[in-house]
Amino acid sequence: MSERRVRRHDPGRRERILDACLDVVGEVGVAGATTRRIAAAADVPLGSITYHFDGTDALLHEAFERFARRVSDRFEASLSGAADVEQARSAVVDLITVDVLTDPQELVLTHELYTLAARDPRYRRLTHAWMARSRHALERHFPPATARLLDALVEGLTIHRALDTEPHGRDEVVRAVALVTGADRDLG
Repeated sequence: MSERRVRRHDPGRRERILDACLDVVGEVGVAGATTRRIAAAADVPLGSITYHFDGTDALLHEAFERFARRVSDRFEASLSGAADVEQARSAVVDLITVDVLTDPQELVLTHELYTLAARDPRYRRLTHAWMARSRHALERHFPPATARLLDALVEGLTIHRALDTEPHGRDEVVRAVALVTGADRDLG
């Protein structure tokens, strides 16, 4: 009588692969994110990658989609607690100085996604959806044109804070948010 092969029950395998993909991209970039490396990081057989995803690009796309959603959820949560415009301004300052992309790996992932989006319309759709969610959250408190500028300010100052050898201090960020939102007359 032959032995029956026992299948390993691993309901979280697909999600673990997605998380491992982001970890690997954060460590070595998209160029170094091989399926072998991702499978090893997820502690799954290499065949699990091809079982769950139609190639490396499908895996990368879904992992970046998950990443963008996670960051957008935090962004929306930060702004949803604001009861008025002043609290919304404060939330934006906190997003830039404390909350968004404070983890160095998230900054790397963001730049890897931007690089893919610059070349591939599928990834560009992902970044556009991310920006649309950010603007929608900002539009609860600010006019659409202001929300668009604030979104760019958040993005730009977050990058500068992470990469600049002399990043903008909180007071400068408060001033920039005030200028964009029309509150600069209150600052003198």
